[in-house]
Amino acid sequence: MTRPEHLRDEDADKLHRLRERDPELDRLTLHVRKLAAMMTGRHGDRLEDWIIDIEHDSLAPLARSARNLRHGFDAVGNGLSLLHSSGAVEGNINRLMLKRQMFGRASLDLLRKRVLLTR
Repeated sequence: MTRPEHLRDEDADKLHRLRERDPELDRLTLHVRKLAAMMTGRHGDRLEDWIIDIEHDSLAPLARSARNLRHGFDAVGNGLSLLHSSGAVEGNINRLMLKRQMFGRASLDLLRKRVLLTR
């Protein structure tokens, strides 16, 4: 994801023209930018307001995704707020699961490719 101010001029211009032509895309862009600001600024306290805004919008697929966040609201809020992350552990688990899935089914070369492509 690229910050809007870091877009190349031609990309920023293209996005601006697309957003002018499509009001749904314009609203989607605003919602995604708010989510990105929460993620990069560790503002998990804004999650509830963001979900409410999405639910009141007419973008049905995004509203469904936002409602699904309520199922793990505490975990998502903590992930957006806390400095600690389980990302490194989850990455190792993912690599182990790939190895387990491939055990006995394919050659070592295919397993190596799958593991390298997941990094």
